[in-house]
This record gives sequence, structure tokens and C-alpha cells, in this order.
Amino acid sequence: MDMLEISHISKSFGDREVLRDVNLTVPKHAIYGFVGQNGAGKTTTMKLILGLLPANQGEIWVNGEKVSFGQNRTNQYIGYLPDVPEFYTFMTPAEYLDFCGAITGMEPHDCRKRTKELLSLVGLSQEKHRIKGFSRGMKQRLGIAQALLNRPKLLICDEPTSALDPVGRKEILDILTAAREQTTVLFSTHILSDVERICEKFAFLHEGKILCQGSMEEMKKNCKGAGFQMELEHKKDVKKLLQRFPEGIQQGKYGVAYQQGTKCQIEEVLLWMLREQISFHSIEKCSITLESLFLEVVGK
Repeated sequence: MDMLEISHISKSFGDREVLRDVNLTVPKHAIYGFVGQNGAGKTTTMKLILGLLPANQGEIWVNGEKVSFGQNRTNQYIGYLPDVPEFYTFMTPAEYLDFCGAITGMEPHDCRKRTKELLSLVGLSQEKHRIKGFSRGMKQRLGIAQALLNRPKLLICDEPTSALDPVGRKEILDILTAAREQTTVLFSTHILSDVERICEKFAFLHEGKILCQGSMEEMKKNCKGAGFQMELEHKKDVKKLLQRFPEGIQQGKYGVAYQQGTKCQIEEVLLWMLREQISFHSIEKCSITLESLFLEVVGK
């Protein structure tokens, strides 16, 4: 059974259609990337999963139970980290988690034990200062600890790394990777390198529609093929090559690159170069990246 299933969800605000027939499945104990540009509808989707917004049509299931607007029964399975988490800043991290445990009915002994585990997981076990003086990255880490406090089956993170520096981003991604042992992780982002690093599955959301979803290997099978680049020996041959295969992009004096999805194939170009006796220094096939896949599916 999948941990999360979104079936034919549509959502409009007035005459503006934000989500259009969205279908998505997230398997248990996966780290699933929800990829899209700002304004694509990622946050709206997450609010629908949490039952904070009513859908115009479609159904959402969490851990086998149907999500209903205004009813929070399915939220017992969910831990949620918003893009900008808020705290009682006069508290220390341990005090804040103690407070969260108390208002959710956790046993004091269990809450103290869980707090110790989670502060260690997010690298705040030695932090005794008040939250007021925390950096953005420290607040994100504490937010993840709070979201994991009640041992949720699904952890939802909305743009958890968007405003962080490279060190802060790495810390958050490492924490999400470690959290996978305890839960299923769904996180939204527009930072493609983050998804490439830790997600085994992901979905592209563009203008309210899921354009494609699956693993990197599955995506590669369906794409038009990797690009390639070469460096020729003579400058005059660069012009000749581009006249024959005009989709190429000149790079410097002797280089030509053909991007992913180009109509001409590397084998075709090589055969033509051999016939024309065009010499070259190097030819390299480019690897398929998440960025190139995203640009291909959105048609850019």
C-alpha cells in the first residue's frame, strides 16, 4: 500500500485554476521530491493533503484513510514543516519540543526520550540558547524535529532548503535522508540538485499539472536522449558542421554542443564527419540531468 495517494485532484480559487487533475502516489519509506517552479501549486497541494483546503474534485488518501476538509483524523499520520516555521522564541529547543509533546498528549517520559533523540538527529542536542537567536537553518532543523516528534508515518516539508546557504542545505538534506528510516518523506522544492541528491522518486508539477513522475532511471528511458559536445581541430570545420547540423551551439572557437532532445544523433554526426574527413580533438556524450529533464518536459 502507498503511504500517499492523490487521485484526480483539481483546485480553483475563483476563476483561477491552480491544480488540474493531479494524480500522485508516494510509496512507504520513500523520499519523494515534489518539483515545480514557484507558483506551480506545490503548497496548495500540501494544504489539501493536510485537509486545510477543500478540493473542487478528486480524493486524497493518507495511510489508507481518506482525507476530508476540516477533519484532521488523517493528520495523526502526518508531520508538517511549512516553508517558514514559527516558534515561541523565548523557549529553548528542548522546552519547545516538551511543550509540543504536552499539547499533543504524549507521555512525559516518552516526550523527553523522543526530544533527546530528535535534537541529536538534527544536530541541536548541545544547543541551550533560546530560539530567538537561531539562524534560519537552525530553525529549519528544529522544525523537522518538531514535525517528527509524534513519529508520523508521512513527513511533509514545504521548500525546506529554499532560503538556506549551501552548508545549511546539506544539513537539511542529510537529516531528511536519516529520517527516511522512521517515516516517508515528501518535500517540495524548485532546487533540482536537492532532488537529484536524495530522492529515488519525484514528480514534475507545472502550471497545476503533473507532467511526469517516477524514478530517474524511468525518466531517462522516456526522454529523447542525452546531448553531446565536441571540440574540432580546425575553426573552418565548425561552420561546416553547423551548416549541416544547425541545432548545434558553438562554444568558443572550436567547440560545438548539441543539447538533450536534439533531432540529430551522435552516430549520425560522427558518420558525416568521417565522410567529410573532419578531424576532432574530443567528442563527449553529456549525462542526463534532472534540470535537462525538467526543461524537456515543460518544453523549454
